[in-house]
Amino acid sequence: MAKITILGGGSWGIAIAALLHKNGHEITVWSALEAEVEMLREKHEHKMLPGVKLPEDMFFTADDKEAVEGRDLLVMAVASAYTRTTAHRLSSLVVQDQKILNVAKGIEEHTLMTLSEIIEQEIPQADVAVMSGPSHAEEVGRGIPTTIVVGARSKATAEYIQNLFMNEVFRVYISPDVLGMELGGSLKNVVALAAGIADGLGYGDNTKAALITRGIAEIARLGIAMGGKFETFCGLTGIGDLIVTCASMHSRNRRAGILIGQGKSYEEAMAEVQMVVEGVYSAKAAMELAEKYQIQMPIIEQVNKVLFEGTSAAQAVKELMLRDKKVEVLDIPWEN
Repeated sequence: MAKITILGGGSWGIAIAALLHKNGHEITVWSALEAEVEMLREKHEHKMLPGVKLPEDMFFTADDKEAVEGRDLLVMAVASAYTRTTAHRLSSLVVQDQKILNVAKGIEEHTLMTLSEIIEQEIPQADVAVMSGPSHAEEVGRGIPTTIVVGARSKATAEYIQNLFMNEVFRVYISPDVLGMELGGSLKNVVALAAGIADGLGYGDNTKAALITRGIAEIARLGIAMGGKFETFCGLTGIGDLIVTCASMHSRNRRAGILIGQGKSYEEAMAEVQMVVEGVYSAKAAMELAEKYQIQMPIIEQVNKVLFEGTSAAQAVKELMLRDKKVEVLDIPWEN
């Protein structure tokens, strides 16, 4: 049995808490929001994850010291926009080589750092790993079979976390390609916004399939240029995560995209979804990375235009369709 604290009391953090408790671990859930802690103590259920009842022997706290000290693993499950402030807040309490597993997805604006890089910068003494893949909280919380990947700098750390999480409904692979995993998990949220926008415009399966396929091509081009591995983008944290996020109504990014396609601003869409829409925060960073590495990312570019430059959704689709003629795969030779 391990002592584990989930840092963040949102739906994903709660789903992970329920999973790890069923695996026999001692679980504490920490939140910076006193009201959220009180709700969890009183109801043993999160309003954003109805039906997932939490056991009476699970602990809930807003006390930093109580959450961090003596823990075998800290699971960072706060929204990406709060990763740096949370890591900074808790840094002095983390001991040398204490393990931190980041399960959020995003890229920080301006610094263009992944979330694991932020944690390593704020808590240099920690042993930081990441977990990513097609894994909606609503399904993990209900015990629906799910497969994900844990990435770490060392195989020993990855295997340790794999053993904590693995059970008959939650299969865990491991990978050394932390960067590729994080880029796939972050950039797919921006493509999922595009897929939702297409749904909001009333387009069909052909459009969705095109966005998913060309979207992973964009993500892989950038990811490989930055040092990620091609195989990662073909796997669970690349195409796997992209498919589920573009296709499912559990996806907050797709749901927000639908509202934007119907004519709402991203602020209105986020307010209606009532959850953090990570793709909105990652879109600008993705465009900055594309410019930095001189990679063409037309879908990401059009999402940014719709979100921040006033381009209509219909016009963005038109611009994508009317781009210059291209060859789909450049490296395949012609016979004649």
